[in-house]
Amino acid sequence: MIGTMEVIDAHCHIYPDKIAAKACAGTDRFYGTTAACDGTVKGLLRFCGESRIDRFLVHSVATSPTQVQSINRFISDAVKENADRFIGFGTLHPFSEDVEGDLNHLLELGLRGVKLHPDIQAFSLVDPSSLRICALYEKAGVPLLIHTGDYRYSYSNPDQLLPVLKEYPDLTVIGAHLGGWSVWEEACDKMAGIPNLYVDCSSTFPFFDKFKARELILRWGVDRVLFGSDYPMWNPASELDTFLSLDLGDEANRKILGENAKRLFSI
Repeated sequence: MIGTMEVIDAHCHIYPDKIAAKACAGTDRFYGTTAACDGTVKGLLRFCGESRIDRFLVHSVATSPTQVQSINRFISDAVKENADRFIGFGTLHPFSEDVEGDLNHLLELGLRGVKLHPDIQAFSLVDPSSLRICALYEKAGVPLLIHTGDYRYSYSNPDQLLPVLKEYPDLTVIGAHLGGWSVWEEACDKMAGIPNLYVDCSSTFPFFDKFKARELILRWGVDRVLFGSDYPMWNPASELDTFLSLDLGDEANRKILGENAKRLFSI
């Protein structure tokens, strides 16, 4: 809590204790990073006492179709055990034999949206099978949080996301990492102002100075940006401190740190 303002971290990965170290190591190899935290539920909850963050949007990514329902049960259980702290998004995999069944299961568990990572899951957003699945998200009325951007791949870059946004105008999409990790300028140039697209600021501050971060956030518009840390890759408390150092002003802070997320997640 900052004054009377509730703070929501809208981008956190969590893993079962027995696989958390392995999961963090896999992400580190993929991005050439070193995780700041351990990826466990207990590790994230510690920030409730050590930082000013009140709630966390938690999720994980299925690297194979067989993982989908077990991951979603884990996320659902974590949310139920920490209902005052956690908001849960489930995962899906586009190569599942029953994506619609997996989506219905996710919703039955009480999860509020879907997280996808096209680069790690190795699928293109404009593949016909992926576009058909987007129709299910739109019909269900659930927001879709997508990892976006990577100079090494084309799966989730702006030219892949734009057709989805245009084809499914009633689908609310949150483009992680200011709409395009490592291709930030291109993402903002091509997609800022699209009415069904929001972005979060996770995994951005470590890659450029705060003046560029401030500029990009303002170009996206403070009504369209969510605060996110990308725990366990980065330390949520440190990411919050960096965000506050941008000096965006009280009104912008209220929106980005809490109000936008509350609106999107019906809190």
